[in-house]
Formats: sequence, structure tokens, C-alpha cells
Amino acid sequence: MFVKLDQFDRSLLHLMQRDAKMGLEALASETGLSVASVQRRLKALRASGAIHSEVAIVDPKKLGVAMSFVVMVELERERQDQIDAFSRQAQAEPRVQQCYYITGDADFCLICAARDMDDFEELTKKLFFDNSNVRRFRTSVVMGRKKVGLGIPVKDNGMD
Repeated sequence: MFVKLDQFDRSLLHLMQRDAKMGLEALASETGLSVASVQRRLKALRASGAIHSEVAIVDPKKLGVAMSFVVMVELERERQDQIDAFSRQAQAEPRVQQCYYITGDADFCLICAARDMDDFEELTKKLFFDNSNVRRFRTSVVMGRKKVGLGIPVKDNGMD
């Protein structure tokens, strides 16, 4: 469901995507709203689902998770129950950071993280080789993280 946003909502969402731990006073100062108004608007944005969650973004290398992979997965059968089963398996796996059901040559695109190649090999066995419905998968090793994020452009997007 589409959420109607005004300029203040868009401004709050922009600021929150940049730094979710920004205090109410700072948000009020940046937007020109009162603290009470910021608080009400944030509550409404959370209740509507426009703000899905607020998380900490960690540096994978500092946690010993040095490698990232883009994996294109083609299923053997494209029945809805098989698609749902693979989707649930990918969602339950912590090393799968993102899972997209897509069109084209592959059925799914996964963004995965692993400590090293041995860790990734274990993941491939678990998700792909042990799954009789996976026809094939193609892996690209990420050479460098140039832009990582899930931010959505909300400023002046004409979505009033």
C-alpha cells in the first residue's frame, strides 16, 4: 500500500536513512518541526510501514566476514511451492544478506557474505548442492564494495 508523504515526512525519512540514531531534537532542528511533531510523524511512519526497521550497519571486515558474493540461482521446477521453499531456505540462512526473486535467466539473485572460500563452499553445499530443485547457480565474487545500501530516494520525488 502506497503511503502518502509530504515534504516533512520525506525530509524525516531522508535524515533517518542517513542516521537512524539521530535524536528528536536534531531531527526537529533539521526539518523545522517541533519535537512533538517529529515524534508523531515518526510514530505514524513506523505504524504505516514506511519505516520498516531501524538497524545497525556493521563493517563485515571488522567482524571477519571478508568476502561477498552475487549468486544467480536457476531452479529445476518453477512451481509456487518450490519457489516458496527456496525463498524460505534463503531467508533463514544468515550468510544470505539479500534474496530477490527475479525474471530472466535466473530465478533468484542472492547477495551472500562469508568469512572465506571454505565458508562459502559450505553455504553452496547447504543451499544449492543439497537442494534437488536447484538446476544451477552462477557465482560472482565481489572484488570491491563501491556502494552498499538500501536507502530509497525520498526527497522531492513527486510522490505527494
